[in-house]
Amino acid sequence: MDVQQPPGGRVVFDAPFSDPTAWAVGRTSAYPEDGRNPGDNKLDQIGPEFAPTSSGVFRARRAAGDVWQADLVSTEYAPGGFELRPGDAVSATCTVHATRGAWPALWTWGRDVSENRPQPGHGEVDLFEYHPTNPRLLELTNHVRPAGLTPDDVVAPGRPFRLRVVLGANDVRWYVDGAQVFADGRGVGPRWRAWLVVGISVSAGGFGHLPPEPRTHLLSWQCQDLAVWRPTATGRA
Repeated sequence: MDVQQPPGGRVVFDAPFSDPTAWAVGRTSAYPEDGRNPGDNKLDQIGPEFAPTSSGVFRARRAAGDVWQADLVSTEYAPGGFELRPGDAVSATCTVHATRGAWPALWTWGRDVSENRPQPGHGEVDLFEYHPTNPRLLELTNHVRPAGLTPDDVVAPGRPFRLRVVLGANDVRWYVDGAQVFADGRGVGPRWRAWLVVGISVSAGGFGHLPPEPRTHLLSWQCQDLAVWRPTATGRA
């Protein structure tokens, strides 16, 4: 049992990445329709042919023209359409590597209120982002009610770590290997809804993050045992 399991909670989502009813491959409305997002310092391109392995390894492969074909899955557009709610807790075992240019991430993206009224921060919470330029540091960010922290010395390349994020209405709390590393005191609000997104991007060299070395042709990280816990009404965060 995960030590951070909410009292009275239950698993509401734990589908493997190979389940096409739970995960849509290479699709998220966070990316433009062509599957590229260079405006966000990214060299990768997503698409329905780029899926992670059955063991949760997400890869980015060098293609022509300095484009990288990158694995990504999201619950958005999947038949199940699973959405996170305030109080949910997301847990996963993650393994990252210090290969220059890699940009692993586990994050959320929310349904807009209407075409002209986006959800605050588009419902985005970065459960974690990782850049090998800072190999022991994680980037943890709440874009809904802006807050963030980049705790150092919490991970090591090649060593699996257990991530757990409790998405409370008034406080988002991040845990690594059972220890709390950040509580933002802001939360996501009572009406927040968001899809899960798991993928790997490739840094184009901005924001202080180096691009891949010319001899590098493959980047990867691994996400295993991803699950969402939903507490009872009395145990809601």
